[in-house]
Amino acid sequence: MTTPATALDSALTRRTFAIISHPDAGKTTLTEKLLLFGGAIHLAGEVRARGANRRARSDWMKIEQQRGISVTSSVMTFARGGTVYNLLDTPGHEDFSEDTYRTLTAVDSAVMVIDAARGIEAQTRKLFEVCRLRDVPILTFINKVDREGRDPFDLLDEIADMLALDVAPLNWPAGMGGEFKGLYDLRSHRFLPPDGTATGAAGEMVQTSGLDDPQIDNLCGPIASRLREQAELALGGYATLDGDLYRAGALTPVLFGSALKDFGVEALIDALAEFAPPPRPQPALPAAVKPTDSQVSGFVFKVQANMNPQHRDRIAFMRVASGRFRRGMKLRQVGTGKTIAINSPILFFAADREIADEAFPGDIIGIPNHGVLRVGDSLVEKDDITFTGIPNFAPEILRRVALKDPTKSKQLRTALTDMAEEGVTQLFKPAIGSQWIVGVVGQLQLEVLISRLEAEYRVAAGFEPSPFETARWVSGEPAELKRFIEEHRAAMAEDRDGSPVFMARDAWELNYVSQRETAIRFSATRERA
Repeated sequence: MTTPATALDSALTRRTFAIISHPDAGKTTLTEKLLLFGGAIHLAGEVRARGANRRARSDWMKIEQQRGISVTSSVMTFARGGTVYNLLDTPGHEDFSEDTYRTLTAVDSAVMVIDAARGIEAQTRKLFEVCRLRDVPILTFINKVDREGRDPFDLLDEIADMLALDVAPLNWPAGMGGEFKGLYDLRSHRFLPPDGTATGAAGEMVQTSGLDDPQIDNLCGPIASRLREQAELALGGYATLDGDLYRAGALTPVLFGSALKDFGVEALIDALAEFAPPPRPQPALPAAVKPTDSQVSGFVFKVQANMNPQHRDRIAFMRVASGRFRRGMKLRQVGTGKTIAINSPILFFAADREIADEAFPGDIIGIPNHGVLRVGDSLVEKDDITFTGIPNFAPEILRRVALKDPTKSKQLRTALTDMAEEGVTQLFKPAIGSQWIVGVVGQLQLEVLISRLEAEYRVAAGFEPSPFETARWVSGEPAELKRFIEEHRAAMAEDRDGSPVFMARDAWELNYVSQRETAIRFSATRERA
């Protein structure tokens, strides 16, 4: 029988983290290599493989395969050296930033991937700011140093200046691009050279006595003196790694590497195990939930339909916040009071799944359900707890969906409801008229919606303009809210929960009405009660 102490020890071995980056920085490749080094896959390339060999993957949706981007968040669990890693891959496209935001509520740290040639890009900075708002510590991986890129000092200074972070380099590249000779570990004095083959992949680690070791000359040739000079400047000019400052979000450890060539990947895994925080307290009412609390509790941060289209499945992703979860447990859905028996909880190995007999704080389990669980739901063993900070976002694009085959109206309604339950799209029923209106944050979401309608539901559809451009949830004293709804009936709708929504023709109208109606609150975000 597992004792509380053992359960706590298990929680302390968890590292639950997300990977954030701008598109094309190499996030998918890094994800694949982390799984490779963690033993979750056995051949490089399986993330992109087809058929039976595609055991572990993050980009499983058809449109992601076509475009080479991630538009959903995937969960991948692997173990290495006594540490259990829960990797949450996040959408790389800004149109899916709301999905990324909710994913970041479920992690304890993040890895920020930066292209060595491009530095910090717009989406990277946005995602970093989300992490900062939630006090999520960041470990930085500067990728693609085997290609021509910017000066390492320029990259570090940009991180420090643009993100207002102290930087602590853990290794240093010996040359970049065509001159690249390997990576020097600034702490252990080990050197990782290429393997000498045409691929230029990482070879065997070489232990040196320090920068003055003659082996450096043999390994680096004519750029050995440059490595020594730059490494000494880096050691003297930047912060020394301080675990407390990193976990407080004031400092980022930095690793240079090449995910494609396996440089720096193993060091990244080791750094996560050594420095990244174990499960942290989660914000909730009436009080934050600590991982050491005895009762089992967790929250749903994502729902995904049709991961296996042949079975029309629906999986709710729950972050375990406290307690030792056991298969077959009954947890109460706080918002509805319903009790749910969780008989087939799932641990994810990308697209592969295994039944989980138990799970601990920091773990992400999948709960198969048929529309019962929603994004933002709190699940508890006994005492009522409402986890906070998992919002829905007001859409900035509103469209009517036009069926190409009118006989498919029932399938369309089912599909739109399914995808609204995932929290990626909003679904509104206008007070006047019968056509449902779909709301999204970004244009790519509309393309994904149409693609999924066809691929998963065999429904061919397109979009028609909506008379509205944006929407806001409205609230206020009952009498004032009733008056407002009656006076603006032509612009009112309800979301799937029946909450009132004001739909504006443009930003000017939204601003005009909100300034006049001082007794009404207009909100761009909404958390489930």
